[in-house]
Amino acid sequence: MKVLMQTEIELDMLERIVKSVFITMLDLTVSANQMTHRPDMSRLTSFVQMTGDWNGVVLLECSPRQACLFAGRILSMEPPDIVDDGVCDALGELANVIGGNLKCGMSTGVRLSMPTVLDGRDYDVRMDKSEVRERIAFECSDGYFWVSLLEAA
Repeated sequence: MKVLMQTEIELDMLERIVKSVFITMLDLTVSANQMTHRPDMSRLTSFVQMTGDWNGVVLLECSPRQACLFAGRILSMEPPDIVDDGVCDALGELANVIGGNLKCGMSTGVRLSMPTVLDGRDYDVRMDKSEVRERIAFECSDGYFWVSLLEAA
């Protein structure tokens, strides 16, 4: 008899995972906040795509300064002054770990892509025929950042 696992992601599940990832990987306490989605014009977005029984994208958006601070914490070093490959790798790994933790609670028929990181000004990330399923603003000592789920329609 085949046991089916969930393919739905609940808001509180996403919030718990993000809090756990940030305290474990960065030793950084984060809290959900009701702030409206207003990322900096200049920002970094890391994301992983989930495909199979559930199709969507997990996005992590933050300012370049935050990305440098997050990378410094992950790598246990002084944060870099500029966004470099190490910063992009660290931000991509955060999206990957958040997506991987979400995947663990879902159907075994869900696969996770390699992380991608975008660095630029005034852009949108879209997935064809998708909608924002969940979006949470998080606050930490380094400011606000957003984690979003886009779900394919």
